[in-house]
Parts: sequence; structure tokens; C-alpha cells
Amino acid sequence: MKWTKKHIISIKDFSREEIDFILKKSAVMESLLKKGRTYNLMRNKILASLFFEPSTRTRLSFEAAMLRLGGNVIGFSGETDTSVKKGETIIDTLRMAASYSDLIVMRNSTEGSARLAAEHVDKPLINGGDGANQHPTQTLLDLYTIQKEFKKIDGLNIAMVGDLKYGRTVHSLANALENYKVRLRFISPEELRMPDYITSGLRKGRIHFEETKRLKLDRMDVVYVTRIQQERFPDPQEYEKVKGAYVLDEKILPDLKKDAIIMHPLPRVTEISHRLDSTKHARYFEQAQNGIPVRMALICLVSGVDF
Repeated sequence: MKWTKKHIISIKDFSREEIDFILKKSAVMESLLKKGRTYNLMRNKILASLFFEPSTRTRLSFEAAMLRLGGNVIGFSGETDTSVKKGETIIDTLRMAASYSDLIVMRNSTEGSARLAAEHVDKPLINGGDGANQHPTQTLLDLYTIQKEFKKIDGLNIAMVGDLKYGRTVHSLANALENYKVRLRFISPEELRMPDYITSGLRKGRIHFEETKRLKLDRMDVVYVTRIQQERFPDPQEYEKVKGAYVLDEKILPDLKKDAIIMHPLPRVTEISHRLDSTKHARYFEQAQNGIPVRMALICLVSGVDF
């Protein structure tokens, strides 16, 4: 597998073998990180962190990952202080940033923007999220979290709850799970069902899935909850109809399997009660922490750094 200068645009670009390799290397990186043996791996290298759209976890974890590797970070968060506000195209901004750095991570609200940008730069580009389309590094840390918990992915029952129409995290995760032998349950309001292009891919891959509007969590190993994203709705009235559709609180505990885990890409609003944070099922903060070794591994892989 050739990783040096490889763009990370969509989880669909990766085979199961490649995904499993990344998960394995992420575990190696986590071990090195705990031993304090990562500091010089990206010494004298620069990451351009270009977030045209707001981000907390993805941006900070990429920057933390690069700093823990001994590298440096330049970039911005939001378009306000950039020349895009003056009319500069995103492609010109990317070309400029590529000339200043060794690799780029970019988030933009336009679907397909990451793949278009990658065609115009000669440095590896990592997609930090493009609209409601893809979020490949989130998916990799999600899979890493599941594998760490269960020592496997095959054979698991996984529920996805909430905004399945606009949620790029569940789109990417569903795409990735086409490579595994899993059973899926999609729980959402009718207006926020998983898009047809996702479910058709699952059918082609012969992945069993069911769709329901009920918060039905029995037999699930993983409950992956998503925020209903107001910013993605073209019509505010559409959002008002479905906001607060599902709230996970203590009432769901009797329905959960003894070893079930609850995941969330964060940020959460009201969909998971804070009272669940201290239960044995909560994994969303550990999930966010797992972004560090996974993104460290990806940075090194696309930079041709052996570890």
C-alpha cells in the first residue's frame, strides 16, 4: 500500500485491508504516545490547518496531533480573517497554503470541496469534513473506538440515531461498515432518514439494515448518536419539526445490553443526558480522545514517516 502523499478524502477510497492497516498503526501510535516516543517524528514539518467552517474537536485534535509529533501548525478557523472574504477563491488559498506547508487538513461546508481541492495541490490533503458529505478521519477514530472496546468489528449490532440525512459522520461510518459483517439499525424521524445512496451501497454489499422511527435499542452493541444539525437545514421550519426528536437518558438503560456502548461525534446538545456520562456505557469522551493517535498515525503515513 502506497501512503506517502496520499490524500485522505473519503472513506470510500479505502479497502478493508487499508482501513484495518490504519487501525493497526493507530494502536502502534497510541502505544508510542504513552511511552513518549513520538516527539521527533514530524520535526521541522508544517501542517496547514484550514478550517473554513467552525470546528472544535477535529481542528484541535489535528493540531495537537501535529504538535505531539514535534511538528508545527499554521492556519485559521473561519473565513472572517482570510482573503476569501476579499473574493479570493478557495483553490488559490489552498495553493498558497500548500507552498507554505508539508501537508494540509481542510474543512469546508461545500460537499465535494475536499476532492476538488486535492486536484490542485501537490501536498497530501486530509478532509476534515466537507458539508454533509464525508468525514473520513472521524470514521477511522469511530472504528478504532469500537475495535478497542470489542476487539473486533465483525459480528456487531450497531444503531445510528438522530440526523441521518445531513450527518456526514454517519454517512462515512455507514460507508466504512460496508467492509464488515455487521447488522445496522437506523433510527430517525422520517424527514431525516439515511439517504438512498447510502442504503443502496449497503444493499450491494449485502449488509443487513433496518430503519425505524422508534428509539429501539435492544440487542445493540453500539449506539451511535448524532446531533440534529440546525445549520444543515435549508428550511428552518424543517428543523423545528424534528429538533429534540430523541433524547437518551436514564430511561433507556434497561433496554441496553450489559456491555453496550454509547458513542457520539460531539458536540452534543440535548440528545444525550449528562446523567449518562458516568454510566459504564458512555464512550463519547474516550472516542474524542482516540482522535489523537488516529490522526497522528495518518499524518505520519501520508508524510512518509515510518513508525
